[in-house]
This record gives sequence, C-alpha cells and structure tokens, in this order.
Amino acid sequence: MESLRTRVLTSVVGFLVVLVVLWFGRVLLLPALLVLSTLALREFIGMCERQDLDVRRRSLYVGGAALLVVSHPYFQGGPWVGISWREVTLAVLLGYFLIMEVISPGERPLERVVYSVFAMLYIPWLLGFFLMLRFLPDGDSGFAYLLLPLIASFATDVGGFFFGHFFGRRKLAPEVSPGKTVEGAVGGLILSFVIVFALTRLAFVNRPWSAYDALLFSLLVSSASQLGDLAESLIKRSLRAKDSGSSLPGHGGLLDRLDALLFAVPVTYLFLTVVLGGG
Repeated sequence: MESLRTRVLTSVVGFLVVLVVLWFGRVLLLPALLVLSTLALREFIGMCERQDLDVRRRSLYVGGAALLVVSHPYFQGGPWVGISWREVTLAVLLGYFLIMEVISPGERPLERVVYSVFAMLYIPWLLGFFLMLRFLPDGDSGFAYLLLPLIASFATDVGGFFFGHFFGRRKLAPEVSPGKTVEGAVGGLILSFVIVFALTRLAFVNRPWSAYDALLFSLLVSSASQLGDLAESLIKRSLRAKDSGSSLPGHGGLLDRLDALLFAVPVTYLFLTVVLGGG
C-alpha cells in the first residue's frame, strides 16, 4: 500500500506539472523539454556505462539541446522557410560523431557512434515532436492536440492493465515484457477509442472528429504507445537494467514514464498533418 500511495502521488503531481507546462507552452515547454532531454539522456548513458558501453556523453547533451531548439516553430517560418533544420542539425551531429572517431578512435569506435546516434534519435529527436505538436496549427489549438496523445496513452495503459488482469490469457511479447497480453492490448485500444471519441466531440466543437477519425487515431496512437513501452523494455533487457533510473518514486526513471509518449506524440503529429491536413 505504501508503494501504491507513492506511485499514485507521483502520478498526480507529475500530471499537474505537465498540465501547467503544456498550458504555458509558449514559455515553458522548450526549457522543460531541455531539462527532460538532459535527464533522460543521463539515464540512458548510465545504463550503457554500467554495461561498459561507451557513448559521447557531452556531445549527446549539447547535440540533444540543439535538436530541441531547432524543433521550435521559430525555425519553421520567417527566414527559415524551406529549410528543415532538424535534419540539418542531425546530419551535422552524425558527421561530428564520425569525425571525432576518425581523429581519436580508441578501442571501440563503432560502438560509440552507434549508441550515441541511437540515443540522439531515441530521446531529443522524438522529444522535438512535442514542440512541433504544441504549436500545431497554432499556439492555442496545440494545447488540446498535445493533450490528446497523453490522455490516449494513459487510457491505453489503464485499459491494458484491467483487461489484462481480468481477461489476459495470451502473451503479447513474452521475451520482452512477460506481463503484457493480447487481451490487454485490445482492451487498451478500446478504452483509448472511447475516451478519444468523447474528448474530440467535446473539445473540437468547431470541427468534431468523425468516429472513423477517432478510431484510426486511437488505433495508431494506442499501438504506438504500446510499442514505445515494449521498445524501452527491450532496451532495458538488452542493457540488463530493471528500471532506467530512480528519479520518480514508485515509477523508476523518467524513461520508464516517457517511453510510450516518445512514440505516441510523433504518431499524433503525423496523423494530424498527413491524415487531417494540419488539424
């Protein structure tokens, strides 16, 4: 019970903090993501180093911050129109990693490049979609759009837990996450659809989503959310870590809470821009 109370209290406080950051997104979101990226990279680097895997620590922190900064809408308009600064920055970072290994290769140069580039793509690159979604199509509507994948992921988690607990029989990915079941995954999708459909009817009164849009969104985001969770479980299993860290009482590390959203938010951005044409 003590562990459960700690877990619930951490979740409530965390959710309130997230709401404040999203609401004041124009001012707070970029600094919050910079802190989040640094802490999450620190957890990933720590898991690697405990297994004697080498990464470029300082380059990851600086490069991750640069990737987030150029994800800000300021770099998508004005004098920057037509230039994808995220891709430019990523290409420069990749070139930098390779050049540094040529200059000073050490014992395991390929390992250092592979794990450093993966960390860059997995954390700051995907976190950049939070900024892009928050300002889509503008700074006001983006609040609701960014809230959607958070709520859909939470609904997927809750639905998956209860459906899996009461009806779970068939394992979803026993080698990666033995506790997850096919029935739980379906239950998470169903609850996600119900909540998303209700929210889009209430929140988007000027342009309510159809049942088809809500179902497609739920299918994509719920699947992405569960895939993100499984992907982080695979990373932890590969790096022989039970949790990514211990920064969140009752939950483990930041990556343990971010894992689903790192996939769900980019899928939401792609859904809104490709399927719905910008929301």
